[in-house]
Amino acid sequence: MTPPDRPTPGLLALAAVFTIAGTLHFLIPQSFDRIVPPGLPLDARAATLLSGAAELAGGLGLLHPVTRPAARWGLLALLVAVFPANLYMAQEPQRFGVPAWATWARLPLQPLLMWAVWRAGRRPA
Repeated sequence: MTPPDRPTPGLLALAAVFTIAGTLHFLIPQSFDRIVPPGLPLDARAATLLSGAAELAGGLGLLHPVTRPAARWGLLALLVAVFPANLYMAQEPQRFGVPAWATWARLPLQPLLMWAVWRAGRRPA
């Protein structure tokens, strides 16, 4: 059994997902710029870099028990904030070269990811 202060394999996988995604925001920002919904009161590149930094910080924050609760709340807020981009992709799949079914199938995964973040960021009993 993993001690409560050490990350579990599931938590490590979740941290890796966010860390890799955050890194990709900086390596290939144009891919993320494209999915920023129009009308956002923020430049697409700024939104991409800000969300990438939040994903990196949250993913790395999950790795340490002291920062895990803050990472939990930050990642939950981030997932709520980026949901409009996922919805935009679902409404305009032809703009992104992605099958419509894939963009719509992705939407219900967001609450599951939020649930995983919620559980991962809890303080040990």
